[in-house]
Amino acid sequence: MIVVAVKLGIDKKVVVFATVVLGLFTQVFSGLGALIAMIPWIGPLIIKVLTIPFFWILNALGYFVSVVAIKKGYSREVLNSRTLTIAVLIGIVIGYILGHIIPLR
Repeated sequence: MIVVAVKLGIDKKVVVFATVVLGLFTQVFSGLGALIAMIPWIGPLIIKVLTIPFFWILNALGYFVSVVAIKKGYSREVLNSRTLTIAVLIGIVIGYILGHIIPLR
């Protein structure tokens, strides 16, 4: 994103400022999440309640963008990206299973 912003001619000071602000925001958010998660029993539940809808929104946004892309004629690219996503997810699941079957010790 930084490279794209610089290529579009946005002032470098604005790009640096936006990057620092977003970095601070993500650090604060993850720090607060870690503090809340450390509360016994209720902390992990609070974190799940806060994060699961965020991922649902991201998933819904992905489907919406896919529908728009298909209507604009990019169906082949959408199919390729969905295939790549499924391959990555299958790889993660296989790695998780193998990691639990084959111990490192």
